[in-house]
Amino acid sequence: MSKTLLGNLPDGREVHCLSLQSGRLSAKVLTLGAILQDLRMEGVGYPLVLGAPDVADYLGSARYFGAIVGRFANRIGEGRFTLDGKTYRTDLNFRDRHTLHGGGEGTDAQIWQVQSLSPDRATLTMELPDGHMGFPGRIRIAAEIGLAGDGLSFTLSAGADAPTVCSLAHHGFFDLDGRGDIRNHSLMIDAGHYLPVDDDLIPTGEIRPVADTDFDFRSLRRIGSAGYDHNFCLSEGQRPLRPVARLTGESGLSMQVETTACGLQFYDGTYMRDVPGLDGQSYGPHAGLALETQHWPDAPNRPGFPDAVLRPGQVYSETTIYRFIA
Repeated sequence: MSKTLLGNLPDGREVHCLSLQSGRLSAKVLTLGAILQDLRMEGVGYPLVLGAPDVADYLGSARYFGAIVGRFANRIGEGRFTLDGKTYRTDLNFRDRHTLHGGGEGTDAQIWQVQSLSPDRATLTMELPDGHMGFPGRIRIAAEIGLAGDGLSFTLSAGADAPTVCSLAHHGFFDLDGRGDIRNHSLMIDAGHYLPVDDDLIPTGEIRPVADTDFDFRSLRRIGSAGYDHNFCLSEGQRPLRPVARLTGESGLSMQVETTACGLQFYDGTYMRDVPGLDGQSYGPHAGLALETQHWPDAPNRPGFPDAVLRPGQVYSETTIYRFIA
């Protein structure tokens, strides 16, 4: 367990690195964005996640890598939604038309405070004011990141002083082979439906069966090159912690994803371009994949999607565990 100064952002803000270790796993977590910068497993000669060596890259080419994204993860179409009869307009940071991951100054771009630190876990907290990025309500957020056995866990919680929308997600990129190309990994997702998207990657509103499509991952199969950045519908609301996905590399190393969340965004890294990485690597297309557990995207605008509203007195809480099996 340690806390060290890693560097400064261009605006002078200090970024610290927290080192965690338990069993065969060791991790580095940054106070910027509660980013998981590095994850190693004893006996495996390469990092299991994609990360950047320079903290400034996390505001540029490595944006969102390993971060906790929010206050609303994924996309809100046209950067607006109506809540309790009032329309809110949020930051248009995606193609100048939509809101992505809470806006240009979302949780990934904030310095989090270290509330507690032990050898195998850290709790980081932050607060966003009412009106931040156009969202209503002051919101207080906590992220407990822990290692136990061969598992990496995230428990994300929040409370607000006014009705708002909330969806928090760990946006880690994984590569179980260390080869810089995940297309030969095999994936299983326990979901019978997914959300089709338009040309701006905004859900159309349809909830489509995966049967007889390239989105049918109900049995473990090779990922390939179809180009995925879609939500898989795990359930119609929060559920008890349960396995929802399994990823297996050609090396034989596997990762099981367990979550309480109702959605899983699978992004295969199609749009990565020349990102400076760990151990002298450079990340290009398909260098890693994200399995982001969260609410369904654009839920504030879709009455048929699971409710993503957080009201005063309620506690948002979601847990996700990534278990590694050698």
